[in-house]
This record gives sequence, C-alpha cells and structure tokens, in this order.
Amino acid sequence: MTNNEPMVWAEGVMKSFGSLQVLKGIDLVVDRGQVVCLIGPSGSGKSTFLRCINNLETIDGGWLSVDGELVGYNREGDCLIELREKEAAARRAHIGMVFQHFNLFAHKTALKNVMEGPVAVRRMKKDAARDLAMDLLDRVGLKDKADVFPNRLSGGQQQRVAIARALAMEPKLILFDEPTSALDPELVGEVLQVMRDLAKGGMTMVVVTHEMAFAREVADTVVFMDGGVVVEQGSPKEVLSAPKMARTQDFLQSVG
Repeated sequence: MTNNEPMVWAEGVMKSFGSLQVLKGIDLVVDRGQVVCLIGPSGSGKSTFLRCINNLETIDGGWLSVDGELVGYNREGDCLIELREKEAAARRAHIGMVFQHFNLFAHKTALKNVMEGPVAVRRMKKDAARDLAMDLLDRVGLKDKADVFPNRLSGGQQQRVAIARALAMEPKLILFDEPTSALDPELVGEVLQVMRDLAKGGMTMVVVTHEMAFAREVADTVVFMDGGVVVEQGSPKEVLSAPKMARTQDFLQSVG
C-alpha cells in the first residue's frame, strides 16, 4: 500500500436484505483528505453503503477497501476469507462513525462517553484518556459540559459529543450518517460548524446528508444515489448547480 492509494475504494458493491437488493453495484473512490457527500432520496442505499464501509453490514458482491485493506475480508491467493469478528472490530476501530441519533451512553457523562473508546479499545490509561477527552470536548465547544449527562444536553450538544467520541479513536476516516436530521433547525449550525472545522483540518469524511448548502460549501465530491446505484457524481458545482441527469434535476428541485 502507498499513500497514493485511495482512503475508500469501492468496486461493484452489492447488498441485499432478503429479496430486496439495496445496493446494485456501487463504484466510488474517496481520496485522502477528501470530503464526499452522498445525497439522494430516502431508500436510495446511502446509509446502507456507509454501513458497508464500516463493515457493520457485510457486502454480497464486489469489494471495498479502506486505507488499502479489504473491508471484512483477507485475500489469500484468489480467495477472499471472511475476517473473524475480533479482526473485523480491530479494523473498524480506525473508522469513526457518527450516527443520526447520537448513540451516547445515557448513564455516562459527556467526558466518560468520550473516554470510553480510548480506555476500552485502545487500552489508554485513564488519566491520558481524560486529558484527551477534555481536549476534544474543548475542540467541539463543550469543555464546560464535561460532567453533564446526555439527557441534560441539547440534541446539537449530544451530536458534538458524539463527534468528539469518534475523534477520540484517532480515526483515519469518519463516516457521518445524516448527523443533523434528528436536530431542531436552530441546532443544525453548531454541528455543521464542527464538521467544517474537521474538513479544513484535512479529515477524510464521507457524509450522508440532506443539507445541500453544506455539501455545496464543504464537499470535494457530491454523489447522487437513487435506487441503489450512483446516478451522478462530480464537484458540487457540477452536481448541485448543473446536474446532467434528469433524475438528479428532479431530486434537487424537490428539496428546494
């Protein structure tokens, strides 16, 4: 592997749930330091594809690699051998994931939520993990909320804690699955600002989003998905301002 290899490389990725084929051959390349925004209607396969990148879903066809390593498999000659769960989890630890509904531990403070991964997975000493967590809470503007439990935080604050928690694992890649869709409109901006700062800092990010203004401002590449396929991809200017495909044009008109 060289640093010229993409951070994410998908070729012909397919995924079905029973008789429903959700992904029908997805090709995508995400270079290091890029921000890629996935847009499209509900049910188009965006979130499923994100979960496949993180090996939370196993793919049925094609292949995926992150940082030069196959997702979910090792290659032995011409054969792909499925990873054991312990190996899969070790690889997954290098990929941050920020969910729509925060998924914080309700019984732990903001500080303890951020400390959990470094202590439990990275085996970091608690003092070092506490220092790291405080630095990250400060980075997302929540140092003063370190000892507060999630139910006393706004949705935007909870999502910022979730981003700090993902950063605590020192990921090479962060996946965001509609991180603002569960938030009240007035709280969206504070989360998007943290994400803008991450992008400026060179973090590789794949973001499923319905925030077209954010995609226009921050994305290097916008990918429009529908019906389990990539319909169109290109720069924000190409896809959002001058889409070539009628399906993309219809979708953008529908979201204003």
